[in-house]
Amino acid sequence: MKLPSIGALLFGLIPFAAMCFSVSVWDRVYPTVLGIPFNLFWLIAWIPLSSACMWAAYRLETPRAPETPPRHHQNRDAAQ
Repeated sequence: MKLPSIGALLFGLIPFAAMCFSVSVWDRVYPTVLGIPFNLFWLIAWIPLSSACMWAAYRLETPRAPETPPRHHQNRDAAQ
């Protein structure tokens, strides 16, 4: 089994850190964003942002499909 790269690990840790260790920064009811308290908005916003981070980590770990080289067709009859 291949170990994940540092970049993929960091992309995986971003949502964890943003939701767990930033509580002291946004632990307030006011201000409100879109009519909901900021702390609830922050947690809800990280649902799609977590998916984006996981996608980025996946893209780092998954090799892209190699480009296929152009095929050189040789006409055997013409060469003889």
